[in-house]
Amino acid sequence: MEACGLGVLCCLRRYHQPRNPPEREAPQVQLDTGQMGNEVVIVKSGKRICGSGAALANAGIVQNKCYFEMKIQSGGAWGVGLATKKCNLSKVPLGNDIESWVLRSDGTVAHNGTIRHRLRDIPEEGDMIACTYDHVELNFYHNGKHLHSPLTGIKGTVYPVFYVDDGSIIDVNFSEFVYHAPEGFQKIMFEKNLL
Repeated sequence: MEACGLGVLCCLRRYHQPRNPPEREAPQVQLDTGQMGNEVVIVKSGKRICGSGAALANAGIVQNKCYFEMKIQSGGAWGVGLATKKCNLSKVPLGNDIESWVLRSDGTVAHNGTIRHRLRDIPEEGDMIACTYDHVELNFYHNGKHLHSPLTGIKGTVYPVFYVDDGSIIDVNFSEFVYHAPEGFQKIMFEKNLL
């Protein structure tokens, strides 16, 4: 009788345990609520920025070539590009220090207080802006069209950065892209996912 009881217990234990351990969801790249300006509001599961100031993504760029997008939901002042964690995210516009490289809503591409390029066509509400980065150049795209306004000399660990002011609302996109990434470029991955 005792042997039978143990057999039933072992049998029950075997069938009540999960056959495959539950898979953990891979972390999603999104705006980082721990790395944002004092007056920034992040909503829509880390995919929308509004208020006043800037926010970094929660993943630094460690892969060879990456691509990300944003949509201008509401006009105002905005910017997109790359920044280090040393960047003052409460002070906009970005591009006025050595810690940020950005395309701004006025059509300027700036770093360290220097305007490196001026766009002929200024992006407007409803437009898509994309960035590619290959550890040599940061390039910008307007509605899928390459702007040929690169920034170079970017050093250190950098993160996608977005800023808003004057009523601007920006939706960011790190994975399900509206436009196809240029050949060889892909979504940003967390370092442990690269292994």
